Amino acid sequence: MFCQDCGNKLSLKYCENEGLVPFCNVCGEFKFPPFKTAVSMVVLNKAQDRILIAKHTNGDFLLYAGYIKKGESAEKTIIREIKEETGLNVIKYKYMSSRYHEPKNVLMLNFIVVVSDGELQTNQQEISETKWCDFEEALQTVSHDSTAEFFLKNAVAELKKNKI
Repeated sequence: MFCQDCGNKLSLKYCENEGLVPFCNVCGEFKFPPFKTAVSMVVLNKAQDRILIAKHTNGDFLLYAGYIKKGESAEKTIIREIKEETGLNVIKYKYMSSRYHEPKNVLMLNFIVVVSDGELQTNQQEISETKWCDFEEALQTVSHDSTAEFFLKNAVAELKKNKI
């Protein structure tokens, strides 16, 4: 482990209420392990009865997602990512939950997002196929045992109770 600020080798040092934490002797600071933050979005049509899922270049159908850029809020990321990946505008959104996604060392913040009607313009560099599904078809199609499936199940349960 090396300091993300100065590059010095870190040592483990006891930090009250935290236990052993990486410590940089050069900076004189504890260096908690950094990880990225991203948004995951269950994208709904305006009528809130269909979910847009995307087949990513890795071959799996998943939810839309994107990394939060430095200085950007999660809410601004949602609007930017949806516009970049679909060409559609966000009408409204609701925060649902978060989950750590270990394979990519990222904290995922999940939102239900309602988009405007309009022509879908898929970003072919990231997504090979998109499709609008009813709730059950989305649940059957999205990659099983994935973070996307976890978020989708929670969102569908919420949406069956009431619209956002």
